[in-house]
Amino acid sequence: MLTDTIIEDDRWQALGLAALAEASAKATLDRLALDASEFEIALLATDDARIAVLNADFRGKPQPTNVLSWPSEERGAQDDGGTPEAPDTDPDPELGDIAIAYDTCVREASEAGKPLSDHVTHLIVHGVLHLLGYDHERDRDATLMESLEREILGSMGLPDPYREDDRA
Repeated sequence: MLTDTIIEDDRWQALGLAALAEASAKATLDRLALDASEFEIALLATDDARIAVLNADFRGKPQPTNVLSWPSEERGAQDDGGTPEAPDTDPDPELGDIAIAYDTCVREASEAGKPLSDHVTHLIVHGVLHLLGYDHERDRDATLMESLEREILGSMGLPDPYREDDRA
């Protein structure tokens, strides 16, 4: 399996998060022509209290967020809008770790009028792209990352998460 899902908050069980994570991560790697069978990703399914601690510890922001990611190595492109360095499975197949917060995801999905599974799928795709070196801090990087998210989610039959008329 590509993803190892650790359920820390049992509310995630009803969503079938492990299968959703696997499908989301695989679709992301497929779009980037990477063999999903060669990589590993750990996903921590938690709540707002736990992710707030992680966010404070790793980003200096002591509040909950929807998703965090920790790539196993730096792969980001030097040039704004450039393609990140492709991961190598030798010697380590681990792409990194992702944490996702139930409370924030439920609130955001509700506010946007979206099914929770669609929103969580988007956030996992987003997190996997971060593990692969994609980012949204610079303008062209953000455009590239959002374009990939749209393509990947579209290939999964999900709507564009950035369309204004799809958002609350």
